[in-house]
Amino acid sequence: MPHSTTDILIIGAGLAGLSAANDLQQAGHQVLLVDKGRGLGGRLAGRRIGDASFDHGAQFMTAREPRFKAAIASWIKAGVAEEWYSSYPGQPNGHPRYRGVPSMTAVAKYLAVGLDVLRTTRVDSIAQQQASWLVSLDNGDSLSAKQLIITSPVPQTLELLADIALPADKLARLENIAYESCIAVMAVLDGPTALPAPGAIALEEGPIAWISDNLQKGVSQVPAVTIHGSATFSAENLNGERMHIGQQLIDAAAPYLGSAQVTEYQVHGWRYSKPTVVDDAPCMLVSESTDLPPLILAGDAFAGPRFEGAVQSGWAAAKQLIGAAR
Repeated sequence: MPHSTTDILIIGAGLAGLSAANDLQQAGHQVLLVDKGRGLGGRLAGRRIGDASFDHGAQFMTAREPRFKAAIASWIKAGVAEEWYSSYPGQPNGHPRYRGVPSMTAVAKYLAVGLDVLRTTRVDSIAQQQASWLVSLDNGDSLSAKQLIITSPVPQTLELLADIALPADKLARLENIAYESCIAVMAVLDGPTALPAPGAIALEEGPIAWISDNLQKGVSQVPAVTIHGSATFSAENLNGERMHIGQQLIDAAAPYLGSAQVTEYQVHGWRYSKPTVVDDAPCMLVSESTDLPPLILAGDAFAGPRFEGAVQSGWAAAKQLIGAAR
């Protein structure tokens, strides 16, 4: 069984994990990330169907805090982000919405430059090994880390930590966190949609929560829409037959597609799309006041359900470890 050692291991190469890794590496720490996905960014997800391209996870980002505003400014300067819109029909005068260029995954790829990431690598189990963590992988390898940050959705994190005695108060907080699911349809069209500029609309009622025109957005070179099911519809149908469920959402989206017809489509289910009950802390130092090696949980379930919250949670996790090392 091949075995390697790192100073800090981060499980999950989404926004929280990548943000933490950058701060830690800049502070001189040895950092390794592992992620089960082929790509980077977690719910910053993109897909291609023929000539069509889609953002089918997170659709945009907003910025409220100074450091995150500065981060977005740096991404715009680097050419991996731009302002998409600040209002759309029915929602005028909102916060500026920013998008990745050419797609949302561009931001994750930019954040990953210079980082050591093991992709398509699933963690099977986590065990304490004296003053370090032993992490077993699905390929038979194992990793030893002095410090561990986990950024996966909390229910998955609790499964990984099933054999670890977590403090009762922290376990109760983690079990209180809840998520909503989302069914995403990626549909290729034979013509333009009927969506007005900027090519996106959020719906308050019915089976659809969001429709985005990837051609208008600048993601796709051909007509292509992303349809997100509402929380209620998605919860009721997450385990249903995907293509049938997708067709229901396409039918419901017909008024927004105009005369365009769907020529091909795919369906993806986000089981942990967005946290609906979050923890108040920006991250959780689980190992505090225990004999466990340093263990921190981070992600959008700790700093709020937005893109910005995930990044800030990663920064907070890194700050905890950097502060402890001084």
